[in-house]
Amino acid sequence: MSVSLDDRLTALRTLSTAGEGRIPPALAAQTDALLERASARRERSPGSTVVGVFGATGSGKSSLVNALVGADVARTHVRRPTTSEALAVTWDPEGAVDLLDWLEVRDRITQGTPLDPRAQQLVLLDLPDFDSVESRNRDEAERLAAQVDALIWVVDPQKYADDVLHAQFITPHARHAEVTLIVLNQTDLLAAADVPKVVASLKQIVHRDGIAKAKVIPVSARTGAGVDALRTAIGDLAAARSARDARLAADIAALADRMPDPGSARRPDARAISVLIEEVGVAAGVDVVARAVAGSYRKRSAQATGWPLISWISRFRADPLARLGLGAARTKPSKGTGHDPAVHRTSLPPQSAAARAKASLAVRAFADAAAVGLTEQWRSGLRTQAEGALTTLPDSLDHAIARTSLPARGSWWWVLFSIVQWAAIVTALVGIGWLLAAAFLPRFGFPAPEVPEVEGWAVPTLLIVGAVLVGILLGLLGGVLAALTAASRRRRARRRLLTSVGDVVREQVVEPLVADLSRAKDFAAALKVATT
Repeated sequence: MSVSLDDRLTALRTLSTAGEGRIPPALAAQTDALLERASARRERSPGSTVVGVFGATGSGKSSLVNALVGADVARTHVRRPTTSEALAVTWDPEGAVDLLDWLEVRDRITQGTPLDPRAQQLVLLDLPDFDSVESRNRDEAERLAAQVDALIWVVDPQKYADDVLHAQFITPHARHAEVTLIVLNQTDLLAAADVPKVVASLKQIVHRDGIAKAKVIPVSARTGAGVDALRTAIGDLAAARSARDARLAADIAALADRMPDPGSARRPDARAISVLIEEVGVAAGVDVVARAVAGSYRKRSAQATGWPLISWISRFRADPLARLGLGAARTKPSKGTGHDPAVHRTSLPPQSAAARAKASLAVRAFADAAAVGLTEQWRSGLRTQAEGALTTLPDSLDHAIARTSLPARGSWWWVLFSIVQWAAIVTALVGIGWLLAAAFLPRFGFPAPEVPEVEGWAVPTLLIVGAVLVGILLGLLGGVLAALTAASRRRRARRRLLTSVGDVVREQVVEPLVADLSRAKDFAAALKVATT
């Protein structure tokens, strides 16, 4: 699959954003620096190709530059008696000004005849020795090694296997084989029969460095042997006009190689989320409130539908919902009450240690299950996310419970039962009055009212007995209906409370964890593109 530089840069930006807090700070800083460098390079002289010539002291690097250019530019420039600063040789001075300013290369020489007809826009840099005893020279070489479009590593027969060169310079650029040339200079110091052997040995070392595709070219700056072949190779790089993008692509791939692999993980399924909400809800007191809803309903139902002669006693019992700071009055506050459901708190008792442990265990178990498949660094991020949620969850859950509209209103049949109960009371009072009138009015000289009988039973007595029986039966029936309705209210209240708890759990636990999993997925996808 062919991946464009734009695709790689997009992937690198994703690695920077998705990897925030998940990749080492130093690596994050290098990622941002590379994005900035890539943007700056692409804005400047898109047709130019910057080739840097690097080498150790004594490798004949500057002599090779002179041989390539066909002039003693590296030794005769008045401002540069030694290789202490980078020297730029250009054939298109106006087109290279902005680019060289960005590279911070001050010493510049303009030549007339290009070293290759295809290399009119070539910028050739002679760099300070990377093994210089002067740290400033070494820093300059390292800085420009990270900025040039193509690299020429110049080695000599005596030090071509130097550990410093390979370990600190060539190996870190293993991804840059497409824009790298390895030049074995000073072949004139070798016997003709030994040149192929040394070249073969150098190729083996380069292969070990991980840059096997880089060209190895034997040359002699003094005799000119191989210089034309090197000019052609440089001309190939300049003519393709792809060195800049290839270099940046290699930089991205090399940096991505050092990025931590996030692994893979699946989005939590609905069942896992439901289990989490259930466990957190129970720990938060959902069942306590649901039972209080049922208890409150039974209490108020007994007051409204019980036998009036004894139902008043239940008024002295505290309402279970009121004890919790909840109830019908809390669900829909009237204007001017001063109650704000957004800040209202319940009077639920503080969570016990067991309840807190249950909620904590549920959240951590959910995070650990969600992190299965991720590498330790990303799993640690999910755990940290879960730990942070646990600090704010209790208060948020309490507010959610306080805001939940509970089924705490009365039932329509309460009114009917209450009317019948009071009618029975009035009926009983009529019967009592009737009997009292029949017994006492004659004593005061008034005629006694007639007391009819039914099957031998006085009608007033039947009224009293019937009223009492109706009151008791209605009380019993009301108790049964209240128990059934209270159980239904408890279930409804529990569902509503779990819905409210679920909103909080999803917002503070599930969604942040899912967002982290999405970050990991985006990071993994971007990493694949960047390293392709």
